[in-house]
Amino acid sequence: MTGTARAELPAEVDLEVAPGLETEATRFLYREAAALDSGNFDAWLAMLAPDIQYQVPVRSTRYGRADEEFSATSFHFDEDLFSLTMRVKRLATRFAWAEDPPSRNRHMVTNVLVTAVSATGALKVSSNLLLTRSRFDESRTESLSGARSDVLERIDGRLRLARRTVFLDQTTLPVGSITTFL
Repeated sequence: MTGTARAELPAEVDLEVAPGLETEATRFLYREAAALDSGNFDAWLAMLAPDIQYQVPVRSTRYGRADEEFSATSFHFDEDLFSLTMRVKRLATRFAWAEDPPSRNRHMVTNVLVTAVSATGALKVSSNLLLTRSRFDESRTESLSGARSDVLERIDGRLRLARRTVFLDQTTLPVGSITTFL
């Protein structure tokens, strides 16, 4: 993301990407979603690279300036492994009041595309996300949708999430609190 940015969706997909890499990336993202949905946050943390950069920039509607939809300086989340680990540890305490009782989340990941492969084997992956969340005994669910731009690096032979930028579709978040991971 440079300056103010738009969702970095692939203009064209490199059809030469080995199908096995796309399958591996898709399976990684599905396993990640399963870990988050089941509340297995320690397993999720183990899927992250030590230098993870996890960002969700704020979106604004600017008429006539569609190329400046996302802020380069304002974020819902701008985190690293330390801050993500602290959030997970807090969820395990009685002081995470917004998550007591825990939310029921479902991450639906679609349109997974490997858009580039680096010389080191890192994969640039785009995907779409729909997160639904229900709380207490309420009949309504909250949802967030958006596009994700990820970099998956191979560390000790396994893929790890090294970079994630989530470009939410909403400008005003329709959730009471955002305590989950996207």
